[in-house]
Amino acid sequence: MDINEHKNILVTCAPGLNDYLGAELEALQCKVVSSHPGGVVTRASFIDCMKLNLSLRTAYSVLYLLREFRCGSPEALYKQISTIPWEKIIDPGEHLCVISQVDTWSVNNTMYPNLKVKDAIVDRIQRKRGRRPDSGPERTGVVVNLFWKNDRAWLYLNTSGFKLSDRNYRKMPHHAPLRETLAAAVIMATGYDGSCEMVLPMCGSGTLAIEAALIAMNKPAGILRSDFGFIHTKLHDEQLWKTIRNDIRKSIHKDKPVRRIIATDNDELAIQAARQNARTAGVEHLIEFNVCDFADTEIPPGEGIILMNPEYGQRLGDLDQLENLYKRIGDFFKQKCADYTGYLFTGNKQLAGKVGLKTSARLPFFNGNIECRLLKYQLYPGSRRP
Repeated sequence: MDINEHKNILVTCAPGLNDYLGAELEALQCKVVSSHPGGVVTRASFIDCMKLNLSLRTAYSVLYLLREFRCGSPEALYKQISTIPWEKIIDPGEHLCVISQVDTWSVNNTMYPNLKVKDAIVDRIQRKRGRRPDSGPERTGVVVNLFWKNDRAWLYLNTSGFKLSDRNYRKMPHHAPLRETLAAAVIMATGYDGSCEMVLPMCGSGTLAIEAALIAMNKPAGILRSDFGFIHTKLHDEQLWKTIRNDIRKSIHKDKPVRRIIATDNDELAIQAARQNARTAGVEHLIEFNVCDFADTEIPPGEGIILMNPEYGQRLGDLDQLENLYKRIGDFFKQKCADYTGYLFTGNKQLAGKVGLKTSARLPFFNGNIECRLLKYQLYPGSRRP
C-alpha cells in the first residue's frame, strides 16, 4: 500500500461538532468533501492521518478508507475483505480490534458482521504468514472499522485507535467533567485565541481552562499521547513519525504573550484536580486557579470572555437550588462583568431563563445525549437603551 496515496478519510466527532471539525480541517489545508452530524469526510494520505491525529481538537477518530463495495450478505462481506492484502498491514504478533456499525436487512445479528470481518482478516494472515493475530474488543493494537448500510459497505483502518477525546492529561476527573473534544469546541465557539482575558468560574476539574490554554499556545491536542492506532500497523514509519511530531512541536507558541486565564471553583478538591490536570497538560503556568464562590471571582478590567458551565439538573444538583444559582449568575454577569462577553453552557432551557438577561446567540451542542446550548450575552454597565 502506498502511504502517500490520497483516499477518502472519515473523521468522526460527537453529534453536532462537525462544523467545528470542518473548520479545523480546512485550517490544516484539508478540503471538506462532505459533512454530517457525526463526522466529516476529507481526502488525504496515510501520512496526513498522522498529522490529523496530533492536531485535531474536536475529532474522535481518523479513519483511512481501505475499500468501499456493494455487499448483500455476510458471505460477500467475507469475500471482499479477504482479498485485501492484510499481511502487508497487520503483523501476526499484533492485536486486532474490529468495530462495526451495521444497518442492513442482510443480517439479524449485528455482531455477526463483526465476526466475519475478523475471520476474513485473520484467515488471510494465517494463509500468508502461517500465524494469526489475536483479536478482541480492546483498542490496544490495530483497529478496523466497518460501516454497512443496506447494500453498501465501507471498511476503514482506524488510525487513532483509542478516541482522540482522551488527551491523556485528565488524571484527576472530578464529578461530571465535559469531554475534552466538547470543551474544545465550546472554547472555539467563543472565538477565544489567547488575545483577551478568559475567566472561567465553576471550572471543575479544569477541562475548559486547559483546552483554552492549549488553543492559546497553539499546542496540539494529541501531543501528550504516545499511542495511536497507526503505530501498530506495518505501514508505520517511526522515523517519519518522529519528524512529523518535531515539526508540529515547532508550531507551539511557547513565548507568545497570553492574557490571563482565571479559573475558580468553590470546591478545593476540584481545584486540586484542575491544577494537576493542567500540570500534566503543560499549561499550568498559563492558568490562575483559585478557590472561591463564583461571584467572588476576580474580573480583570477591560474587555474579555467569561464562560460558565453550571450544573443543569440532569445528573447533578437540585432544580430548586439551581434556580437560585442561575439567578445569581445573571446578577453576577450584570453587576461585575461589564464590557465582557458572557457565555453560559447549559442543558436546561428552564434554568437558562432564570438568568434574566437577553441572549445575543444560542449555539446548539450535545453533552452525551443531552441537548445543550451555549448562550451568549453582551454585557454592559447599567441599562442599554436604543
